[in-house]
Amino acid sequence: MRVIAIHLLNDYSGSPKVLMQLLKGWTKKNIETHLYTCSGRDGFLSNIPKVHNHYYWYRFMENRFARLIFLFTSQFLLAIQLLFILKKEDVLYVNTVLPFGAGIIGKLKGCKVIYHIHETSMKPKILKQFLFGVGKWSASEVVYVSNFLAAQEPLNSRKNVIYNVLEERFVKQSRLHLNKEKNEKIVLMICSLKAYKGVNQFVKLAQMNSEFTFKLVVNASQNEIDDYFKSEILPSNLIVYPTQKNTDLFYQEASMVLNLSDTKLWVETFGLTILEAMAYGLPTIVPPVGGVVEIVKEGENGFLIDSKNINLISEKLNFLLQNEKIYNQMSKDALEKSKFFCEDYFENESTRILSN
Repeated sequence: MRVIAIHLLNDYSGSPKVLMQLLKGWTKKNIETHLYTCSGRDGFLSNIPKVHNHYYWYRFMENRFARLIFLFTSQFLLAIQLLFILKKEDVLYVNTVLPFGAGIIGKLKGCKVIYHIHETSMKPKILKQFLFGVGKWSASEVVYVSNFLAAQEPLNSRKNVIYNVLEERFVKQSRLHLNKEKNEKIVLMICSLKAYKGVNQFVKLAQMNSEFTFKLVVNASQNEIDDYFKSEILPSNLIVYPTQKNTDLFYQEASMVLNLSDTKLWVETFGLTILEAMAYGLPTIVPPVGGVVEIVKEGENGFLIDSKNINLISEKLNFLLQNEKIYNQMSKDALEKSKFFCEDYFENESTRILSN
């Protein structure tokens, strides 16, 4: 078996991290694995051992019109590359719906085409309809990251749900720091530097709760951070960090982790940072809809609250961080829930789908 994996933008966000885990699992099982992704930047997909790396051109642009042109140009170039190397017996694994050029060529070549769908929120609507339309036409099988997403975006293909999981390295590291004594109460959020991810709500929470330290880790450069907050005076108890290759230290010192996505603009289909927090025994607060409700249970390992309800979120933060007995129980429940999401489950399920 030869697997050809395709991804568009290599960075330190969730979808390339999941693909990295898949690639490592397949090479561990001695499956010949090739990766096609954009060149010119570092990310989770860089320098993975035993993976044959290939690159195609793509550049992310802030301007939506330019970004659309660059996307279609990149997929034309990718399609030309794949046209000459794909064989009918190959398994083509398309990570997200964005690399649609791969889906088209895979279908025309008669390959088994597997799409791994991570999200449902996408704009403009016409682009989403086009990308998911290509997926519906070309996919032999589809992998979803949650039951919620599978219900939201059903394609005319065999449907599989494989939850995102924790790296074994991450689990081992988290176990070393469980029950670690903490000198201060830190509220953590890790996300993209976007308003719909709840960045502005996180700032407001910091302003409302000066007795806690708030740490925001964003997938952005320091210049992008400075530009985003240029017209705002940040509270002294809030620290904003640029892109981090390793977030372990932030979880080690945190007391709680938040996800404040605006459900009107962005629905979380899983929430990998929430799962990582749970491995450290950290209670979480997440939106009441989407894939996150499949891992967070109200009042057991966290709370389900709409991000616009800042007062209630603040109230729950204070309630939990000032009640040690309840906090410790929720911490234990969070840790216990995280144990299901292990690499063995992930590798076995993904290999089964490749072999079907």
